[in-house]
Amino acid sequence: MAALSPSTPQDFAVTFVAIFVALDVIGILPMYIAMTRDLPHPDATDVLNKSLLVAFLVAAVFSVAGAPLLRYLGITIADFQIAGGLVLLLVSLADLIGRPEAANRASGSTGIVPLAVPLITGPGVLATVILQVTLHGYAITLLALLLNYLIAWRVLRSYRQVTRVLGRDGTVVVSKIAALLLAAIAVAMIRNGIFSAIRASFG
Repeated sequence: MAALSPSTPQDFAVTFVAIFVALDVIGILPMYIAMTRDLPHPDATDVLNKSLLVAFLVAAVFSVAGAPLLRYLGITIADFQIAGGLVLLLVSLADLIGRPEAANRASGSTGIVPLAVPLITGPGVLATVILQVTLHGYAITLLALLLNYLIAWRVLRSYRQVTRVLGRDGTVVVSKIAALLLAAIAVAMIRNGIFSAIRASFG
């Protein structure tokens, strides 16, 4: 069930940051460059537009249908917090100590797959979205989601300027910081899920 309490600017800020960290657009940037470097600029832009649109629609649909699906399967929010936290933790650890998790699966032709899913909208984003809907409601989550994907579109479209400003090393550093923040969010999700499960079990 989505949150029923009145929304605040802090709720939006928390939701926006959580999705921003899970999306990790700076971490996506090197893979996007590698996958589109042989395409003419108009074709690369067309691929980006289609992929971002599909990625956003997947995340938006999951934000609406995810919670009812969990209820149908008999999965509690605490269960999903723990499972989602573990997924996020694995994704963040893969980014911290090795190649980005999405990069390991991004093979084949460039386009909707794998650029839209799972490179842009991956398990981390989906887990974060459904939890933010539960905590802060549909309106805030969808607004934060839309804003994040607009930022991602702008960053990826302007990748030449971004990489020029950050440099190769700067891009890696920002990606690692985002992965560390994602790991911290994952631990908090697991902790909250365990405590919620304990409270539900013992009343």
